[in-house]
Amino acid sequence: MNHAIKPSPETASQAGLPELSVVVPTFNERDNVTVLYRRLEATLTGIAWEVVFVDDNSPDGTWQVVRALAQKDSRVRCIRRVGRRGLSGACIEGILASSGPYAAVIDADLQHDETQLPKMVALLRSGEAELVVGSRYIEGGSADSFNKQRAGASQLATEVARRVLKVEVADPMSGFFMIRRDRFEQLAPQLSTQGFKILLDIIATAAGKLRAVEIPYTFGSRQHGESKLDSMVALDFLGLVLAKLTHDVVSLRFLLFAMVGGIGLVVHLATLFIAHEIFREPFAEAQAAGALVAMTSNFILNNFLTYRDQRLKGFAILRGLLLFYLVCGVGLLANVGVAFAVFDQEPIWWLAGAAGALMGVVWNYAMSGLFVWRKR
Repeated sequence: MNHAIKPSPETASQAGLPELSVVVPTFNERDNVTVLYRRLEATLTGIAWEVVFVDDNSPDGTWQVVRALAQKDSRVRCIRRVGRRGLSGACIEGILASSGPYAAVIDADLQHDETQLPKMVALLRSGEAELVVGSRYIEGGSADSFNKQRAGASQLATEVARRVLKVEVADPMSGFFMIRRDRFEQLAPQLSTQGFKILLDIIATAAGKLRAVEIPYTFGSRQHGESKLDSMVALDFLGLVLAKLTHDVVSLRFLLFAMVGGIGLVVHLATLFIAHEIFREPFAEAQAAGALVAMTSNFILNNFLTYRDQRLKGFAILRGLLLFYLVCGVGLLANVGVAFAVFDQEPIWWLAGAAGALMGVVWNYAMSGLFVWRKR
C-alpha cells in the first residue's frame, strides 16, 4: 500500500512538489549559504527543487541566515539541531525530512561543483543509477586543492575502504552525491549517525545492491567558515570500518566506549602503582583511588569523544559525572558477579575475567547512554 501512495518523479513534479531535494549540512557557514543558494537557483533551472539546510546550532547564526532566505523563498528549509552534532547524522535527518524522490548531499563550503547536479538527476531519472557519486579520483576529476597531508590521508582511507570493505567505488570518501530517497530510506535504519563518512556507510551497508555511477568533478578551495572535519575523523573512520566488518553487530559508539575503557584500565593500574608503591598507601585505599581516577578519566574521554555529539556542558557535567560513578559502580558488581559465575562453571581465570569485563563494559555502555548521555 505504501508503494501505491508514493508519488513518482513525474507526478511529484506535476503536483508542484520538488523532484530534487538538496541537503546541506552546516556549521558556522553564514557567509556561504546565500552564495550556495544563488548558485543552486542558477544551476537547477527546469528542475523542481528544494534545499534543506541542516544546521548544528552554529554559534555564528548560520540558521538565522537560512531562515531569512526561507522567508523569501519557500523552496528553502532549515532544520536547526540543538544538543547534537555530526555530519552523518545531519545528512540522515535532512534526507529523511526531504520531499523529493531524489536527494543530493552537498557541502556549504562551496568546494563541491553544483553544476553537476542536473547530470546526476538525469542519471537517476533514466534508471541507469540509484546512487550518483561526484568523484575526484576518476578521469576528469581532481582534488588538487588538497594539501599533501589531507591528500595522503584521503587516498589512504579510500584504499582501506576499497580493500577491507570491498567497496568498488573509486571515491567512497566523497561528500558529494545523489541518491534515490526510497533506496536511502531502506538503508537508513542501519546507518551510523556519528562521524563524517556518510557515503562510505551507505555503500558498505548496501553491500553491492545499489547501482552506482561516478561522475568526475573538481574539488574546490574553501571560501569561508570552518571545516566540519575535526581531529577525531580518523577514529570515526576506523570505527566505521570495524562496525561494517562486524555487520553492524558492534556499533561505532560502542567501539569508542570500549576503547576509552581500555585507556581507563591503564589509568587505573598507573594510579594503583603510584598510590601503593610510591606513596605506600594500603592496597584497599590505593585500589579505590585507582578506580575513582579511572572512572573520572573515562567520563571525561567519553564526553569528549564517544558522546561528543551529545556533549555535556556546564552544570550537566557534574550531574553526569555523579551518574557515571553510579553506573560504573553497579557495572563493577555485574562484572564480579558474572566472573564468579563463569569461574564456578569453568575454573579458567582468564575466561572468567574476560566474561566479567565484557559484562561490565556492556552494562556501562547501555546505562551510560540511557542515564548519563541520554538524548534530549
